[in-house]
Amino acid sequence: MKNVDDLIESASDLAERGLSKGEIADELNVSRETASWLVERSGTATQPSKSTTSSDTSRSADIHVDWSAIGRDSQRMGYVASAMADLLAKHGEDVDLTIGIEKAGGPIAALVAHELETDLGTYTPAKHQWEEGDIDKLGGTFSRNFATIRGRECYIVDDTITSGTTMKETIDAIRKEGGEPLACVVLADKQGVDELEGVPVYSLLQVISVGTEE
Repeated sequence: MKNVDDLIESASDLAERGLSKGEIADELNVSRETASWLVERSGTATQPSKSTTSSDTSRSADIHVDWSAIGRDSQRMGYVASAMADLLAKHGEDVDLTIGIEKAGGPIAALVAHELETDLGTYTPAKHQWEEGDIDKLGGTFSRNFATIRGRECYIVDDTITSGTTMKETIDAIRKEGGEPLACVVLADKQGVDELEGVPVYSLLQVISVGTEE
C-alpha cells in the first residue's frame, strides 16, 4: 500500500467481507480510531483528492506499517522470528510457552516458539469483536487448540504495537489465568515503549511520528 487511498480501498474491501472494525484495524496495522475513519471514508474512495487532503480532525495521527514483504515469504519470516527469539531469550531460563496475539501474531509466534523450543498458545483480543460502543464490555479468549497457561511463565509475540492497548489486555489476561509474562516482542512499535504493565517490551523497529504543532 502506497497512500491513504489504498488504505481506504482495503478497509472497504475488508468491511464488505464482514470483518469488524477491530479486525480491520488488526489487518491494516492501524488503531481502531483510524480503522473507523478509513471505513467511513470508503464511501468516497473514488475521490482521491478528497480522501488524501481532507481536513477531517476526527482521528489522531497514525502510522501504517506494511510488513507484507516479510509475511508473504516463509524464509524471511523465519529470519525475523530468529531475531525476535534472540531478543526474548535473555529473559528466563525455563520458559516453555510462547503466546501469539491473533491474527498476525499467531504465525510469528509459531516460528518464535520453534526457535525457542517452547509450547505455543494464542490469544484473540477483544478488538476482534469490536464494532461500535464500549470495547471494555468485550473480552478476549485463549484458543483451546493450543497450549494453555496453567500458571506458566511465558513470552508474548505480536506484529505491531499501535497504542499498547492490545498488549496490555493480553498481559492482564495471562495473569488472570495464573501465568507470568516475562517479556513481549513485536516487529514494529509505534509508541517506543520499553515496558507495559511492568513487562519488558522489545521490537525490531520503533516507528515514531515526529511533528511540530502550529
